[in-house]
Amino acid sequence: MSSYRTPLGRARGLGAAKHGVGEWISERVTAVALVPLTLWAIFAVLRLSATDYYGAIAWLTASPLNPALMVLLVIVGFLHMHGGMRVVIEDYISKVLTKTGLLLLNLFVCALAGTLAVFSILKVALGGAL
Repeated sequence: MSSYRTPLGRARGLGAAKHGVGEWISERVTAVALVPLTLWAIFAVLRLSATDYYGAIAWLTASPLNPALMVLLVIVGFLHMHGGMRVVIEDYISKVLTKTGLLLLNLFVCALAGTLAVFSILKVALGGAL
């Protein structure tokens, strides 16, 4: 049976589901936050390249700003990575079971790696590494 609907009428209701705006904003906010944090990290790595292990520990414990910015960099970086991988998985994996498994794996890997990184930074910054 032929449809008497116009092309616009057929296209209505097939657009955005209005639930991705929060994810889109989250990706942009984390990307913008990563710019100054990454510039700070590059500066820190260049500065630390001339020191040894104990010099790096001394730099990290010298000011509370250094571990705070490093923890912030790790958290924002893993949030950004988790969001980006989630979008890729949702867009390109069509099987529901595979998609669900990969989304859970993405969540657990990002949470575990981020937690270990933050724990390691705080352990060194609070004096547990010496």
